[in-house]
Amino acid sequence: MTSYGAERVATFTESVIRDMTRLARAHDAVNLAQGFPDFPAPDEVKEAAVAAIRADVNQYPITWGAPDFRQAIAASYSARGWADIDPEREITVMCGSTEAMAAAFLALIDPGSEVVLFEPFYENYGPDARLAGSVVRTVALNPPDWTFDPDALRAAIGGRTRAIVVNTPHNPTGKVFAGEELELIASLCIEHDLLAFTDEIYEQIVYDGATHHFLAQLPGMAERTVTISALSKTYSVTGWRVGWAIATPGLGGPIRKVHDFLTVAAPAPLQAAGVVALGLPASFYRQLRAEYQERRDRLCDLLERAGFTVSRPAGAYYVIAGISDHLARHGLVDDRAFAQWLVEEIGVAGVPGSSFYARPELGAEQLRFAFPKRLPTLDEAGRRLARLAPRE
Repeated sequence: MTSYGAERVATFTESVIRDMTRLARAHDAVNLAQGFPDFPAPDEVKEAAVAAIRADVNQYPITWGAPDFRQAIAASYSARGWADIDPEREITVMCGSTEAMAAAFLALIDPGSEVVLFEPFYENYGPDARLAGSVVRTVALNPPDWTFDPDALRAAIGGRTRAIVVNTPHNPTGKVFAGEELELIASLCIEHDLLAFTDEIYEQIVYDGATHHFLAQLPGMAERTVTISALSKTYSVTGWRVGWAIATPGLGGPIRKVHDFLTVAAPAPLQAAGVVALGLPASFYRQLRAEYQERRDRLCDLLERAGFTVSRPAGAYYVIAGISDHLARHGLVDDRAFAQWLVEEIGVAGVPGSSFYARPELGAEQLRFAFPKRLPTLDEAGRRLARLAPRE
């Protein structure tokens, strides 16, 4: 039979994360694979969406975003120390940060160019690069602190390099890039005339006094950085698919063109609700961080008791767990086999670590667990995982 798939997608696989969610449902497992909350979004944000629908905010908005929502985005960043952002020319609202990253690749990366990714990385970045016809170069984040070798980053940059992707706080490791790390990245971007795409969707979720820094705010970086975020994680609305990219008109203009022909616009009533979300008081964010830190600590404790090796994340809501002891104990060959066995025999779903690596062997002894869950959900996972605890 003739294959009709385009060559650019020939190497694509299904999302491993979403495949693990399907497997969890089939086996009634506790789903710690996909990063979505099992608790409700803020009432005032939901009510704002309902009110917008009832008020017939149901037709196409302006392609690059409703003006009041773009103004709310600009005000949110201004409150956190950004210089003035022009909401009319420098903000593009899209269908989630996923579209924003893909649009940035398609709009700004020519075929044959190279893009640097820190490895492990969120599974969409590789396909984004391939859709744009670009080549991925990777720089290792080294456990347990997930630091990178500055010389390795320098070595990854060549004559065809066009951009560096920075995800902070980081999925899957929970790393929060330090100020000095971002300064090094900025200096290399300036030295080699590179762009930076920053995925900052977990920007409000940090722990233990960690600080999220904006790469775009470093000297010389505003004109070469595309800053990407979304409502999804902070406001527990992952299904709404409302995100944005912030960039100077020189970068944002091409992104708007791609966005226009990909999706036209993000959902109008949900942008109206986004105005309310972004206007929530500082106490909301303090409570958000405190509650997520409690969930982080609960899951890390449960994993450690069950014999996993854990490095506690500084941000985002994922834990990378080492599984080498379990592989040996249960006679399993790698992370994929263990992840399937864990669902089918123990009733808990995680994501095979190899799915976050261009070199899968580097993640063959890791699983990623997500903790945007109610404490009773995490406790139930812990009860099931207790069957794995090493015996005295």
